[in-house]
Amino acid sequence: MEIQALKYENLITVLSIDGGGIRGIIPGVILAYLESQLQELDGEDARLADYFDVIAGTSTGGLVTSMLTAPHPQANNRPLFAAKEIVPFYLQNSPKIFPQRRGICAPLVNIGKALTGPKYDGKYLHKLIRTGFGDTKLHQTLTNVVIPTFDVKKLQPTIFSSFQVIATEAALDAALSDICIATSAAPTYLPAHYFTKEDEEGKVVKEFNLIDGDLLLLDIWMCMQTLVAIREVTKEIMRKPDETTINPLDYTRFLVLSLGTGSNKSEHKYDAKMVSKWGILTWLFNSGSTPIIDCFSEASTDMVDYHNCVVFSALQSEDNYLRIQDNTLKGDLASADIATKENLDNLVNVGEQLLKKTVTRVNLDTGLYEPVPDKGTNEEALKRFATSLSQARKGRKSNSQDVK
Repeated sequence: MEIQALKYENLITVLSIDGGGIRGIIPGVILAYLESQLQELDGEDARLADYFDVIAGTSTGGLVTSMLTAPHPQANNRPLFAAKEIVPFYLQNSPKIFPQRRGICAPLVNIGKALTGPKYDGKYLHKLIRTGFGDTKLHQTLTNVVIPTFDVKKLQPTIFSSFQVIATEAALDAALSDICIATSAAPTYLPAHYFTKEDEEGKVVKEFNLIDGDLLLLDIWMCMQTLVAIREVTKEIMRKPDETTINPLDYTRFLVLSLGTGSNKSEHKYDAKMVSKWGILTWLFNSGSTPIIDCFSEASTDMVDYHNCVVFSALQSEDNYLRIQDNTLKGDLASADIATKENLDNLVNVGEQLLKKTVTRVNLDTGLYEPVPDKGTNEEALKRFATSLSQARKGRKSNSQDVK
């Protein structure tokens, strides 16, 4: 069994994709644009998996990660999905994954479901994933992947990493379909996922009791995908010190693209006066959302972005870290599951408008996102990013030929 070797020469390239249910449409739009720029530079056959040493994602980001890296059964070393196919996939399937209840009784039914079990049974999603990924195992992805989940039985993270399946934990070489179902199992929305890993004799060697890795209330720092992707690459470098001259602590060698799925921070839905009166039921369900999950999810994402900004800024390598996120979503747009045609189409528009918005970066003093002078729009930044990816890949090919 083999995994993809790290491709780096001068740069270690990382793509990270946040979770967020149907809001996966937003990074889908961004990724389609980035891949189109790579195709302009290197030809129509260019795919994102050709350019990134590791792609990481959790929840809906884990699903997108798998779509971009799972091998197509009828195309040698080509992914199951081109980036431009991600958004149509969401538009077609989201209404069936998250069927909408209608009528004046719908809010009461939703509250009842929230109190007695997950809002959706997940059957359509599970069938879709199993049909799409078939028997593909983690080690078979076209580039290295990192997909965090959380084991509710052990109360600890389970990180499905291409690096770990060989280095330390062959039992983590699970079916990609099981990994996707697990990382998509957002509490209150979809049921937790149980599965086992068996040896060649059919003996169970490991069991998993997993939920979405993006909604952890424990070990948040460890499990956010951008950090854990860098951590996994660093561990691999340290494990094979003779294969590279790269210092594992040298963040200047990392080129990171981190994609958000949007948030509603500007909406200011809650305040201390309001939440001070809440009990457990209100924290779990309020006005169609789940406040406790909203708060922890937003906090964990912001902490990781803040950490990365601090590190790359301290090393004077701010241009090596590009975070694209829209913090201005309101109403249905901020939902993870309102899969009406109108809302899905509006999310596509959010992604398209995000391309036109100015590049932002967190202000380390205020914690607020501010425009970055002289960096232009996200669209322009992605063009530059594509050029860096293309040059890095060509450099790798050239060095590989020189070695031969």
